[in-house]
Amino acid sequence: MPRLPEEPIFDHSLEMGDQALPMRRCGCVVVGSGAAGLRAAVELKRRGVDVTVISQSAWGGTSACSGSDKQTLHTANTSDRGDDYRAMARAIGAGGAMDEDIAYVESVGSGRSMASLQYLGLPLPQDTLGGTLRYQTDHDETGRATSCGPRTSRLMVKVLADEAIRLGVAIHNQTTALRILTDGTGDGARTVGILAIRTRDRSAANPMGLVVFHAPVVVLAAGGPGELYRDSVFPNGCFGSLGMALEAGIELVNITESQFGIGTRREGFPWNLSGTYVQAMPHIYSVDDAGKEHHFLADYYRTTQELASNVFRKGYQWPFHSTRMLDFGSSLVDLAIFREGEAGRRVLMDFNRNPLPVPGDRPFSLDRLDDDVATYLRTAGAGQEMPIDRLRHMNPLAIELYRRYKIDIAAEPLEFAVNNQHMNGGVAVDIWGQSNLPGVYAIGEAAGTHGVTRPGGSALNAGQVFGTRAAEHIAGTGKALPPSEQNVEGPVADALAAISAVLRDGSPLSADALRSEIQTRMSEKAGILCRPDEVREALAGARALCARIDAQGIAPARPSEAGRVVQWQQMALASQAVLAALDHFIAAGGGSRGARAICDPAGECVPSVPGKTLEGYRFRIEKPEHQDEQLIVRMQGGEIQVTPRPVRRMPGDAKSFFERDWPDWLTGRIHDCTGAGPR
Repeated sequence: MPRLPEEPIFDHSLEMGDQALPMRRCGCVVVGSGAAGLRAAVELKRRGVDVTVISQSAWGGTSACSGSDKQTLHTANTSDRGDDYRAMARAIGAGGAMDEDIAYVESVGSGRSMASLQYLGLPLPQDTLGGTLRYQTDHDETGRATSCGPRTSRLMVKVLADEAIRLGVAIHNQTTALRILTDGTGDGARTVGILAIRTRDRSAANPMGLVVFHAPVVVLAAGGPGELYRDSVFPNGCFGSLGMALEAGIELVNITESQFGIGTRREGFPWNLSGTYVQAMPHIYSVDDAGKEHHFLADYYRTTQELASNVFRKGYQWPFHSTRMLDFGSSLVDLAIFREGEAGRRVLMDFNRNPLPVPGDRPFSLDRLDDDVATYLRTAGAGQEMPIDRLRHMNPLAIELYRRYKIDIAAEPLEFAVNNQHMNGGVAVDIWGQSNLPGVYAIGEAAGTHGVTRPGGSALNAGQVFGTRAAEHIAGTGKALPPSEQNVEGPVADALAAISAVLRDGSPLSADALRSEIQTRMSEKAGILCRPDEVREALAGARALCARIDAQGIAPARPSEAGRVVQWQQMALASQAVLAALDHFIAAGGGSRGARAICDPAGECVPSVPGKTLEGYRFRIEKPEHQDEQLIVRMQGGEIQVTPRPVRRMPGDAKSFFERDWPDWLTGRIHDCTGAGPR
């Protein structure tokens, strides 16, 4: 990763009582230095906007520090016979609850985003004739996936960071956004920048190290709420910006929708175990406290062939999906692993052993696999005797990756679990990435552009597309003129008062206590299995926690912990919002969809294992009408409100026409449109 340039100075000072806060004026502040945020910054700078990036930890977020066996970028197919953008848009939104115009924007913008990354040096693989190599990923019916290997998103961050530095983008590292500064009320409210904290800059005149970024435009690109769950593949310290957005009156959407799947735990090296890790078909087993091994998957599948084939399918059916628990499908693997964890057993995969046989059945054999699995392995040339050799043949980088972190999967078993991986929801945005608060945009995982499901790798594409779209809109509308001597003391004073109400010495609440309570509640009550009464109980607990914070504040363990305390207060609010939306959905008869099964004794579906049904996991099916709406979440009068709204539809006959539509582009009138399709 590139070395950060010297930070620009804060050219103003804001006197707030007995505090002197350094201040920087600019046209736009981008919060976050991942792939999406850097794309926005690069495109803004290219268009002449005075842009500043602030980052809690440059090159240390989800984009730079997470991945999988061959981390996927999902874009329009640029090989063979090309692609159909409308068909791709339908595939992106196939899970429902997604605006059709957003899906089309992501589809049609994907080619440009991929080409621009290649121009910057992203090493996407090609065939001998120049076509980009492709493969099939989850929720991908045609094979639009491509990859640079395990670190695709990190390489994206690298080439974009190199370009941002080359262009002279101002980057402030170790700078954590705490509050969105707003001026005005009601429909007249707008942003005037960000109040952030730089702990290393604490002084007698500025005890917390607070700084002000005064700007008419803010782009939220701080990723998802990784700290929301205990069982997570997010790097530590990923808080996102949902709580901060709610406090500013910004609407959220689809925060009921997340992805869960198997991966190594964040206590060691958090990483998704999709693709070739499971397509190599290692032996999966658990170990109890006495050290005894349990071949637990044999209790879930009828034959060795069925067991091994479904382990393989986790490669491209990686996210848990309730319907794949039926008919002995691949999500029975997730359920089985989840139940082993609940029983207190550690789950491991051993690449030096093939799957053990189901008792009474024949041993594992590459000659006895389901047709789709056998065809894939034959085409890949992966007919080696042992899983480690099959993995080494298909993806040697997957082995070397763990070795970098002192884990040799060629020599020892790998411990893993079912973890939270991605939130599909986030800030509600229009086709340019605008939120409902004028001046605030959201891109990447901060934005709620996805529906219930999404093709693997489409999140990386969405961040690139909307980073570019937001920059085009900001520059094209002339919003990002650096503020003059505008009075910003009022909004800053309001933000300081809100932070002071949270930071209270002597409070019985601490950041560590909040982390334990929030993460335990979310992992145990709002993971892959949700029960109506437990979700309602969890919501009551989340509300009570937020009420206690309002009444008592949170005590920092030391002065340098002030920023982290505010982040945990905002995470408590985000947790309440997620549970409120989930409870609203379930109370309205919402059924199982995406990565959550809504368990209900009166449910229509029940998974089966050999010889019995798992009645404790009987679940509701999704109501078709819920695919046609989204849940909007907002804070109003200190209360979380949840309301449904219909998804935006693209007119079936919508089609651009050059001579008719060119004037709109030339005059900038295209920026006035916030949804639907070409006229």
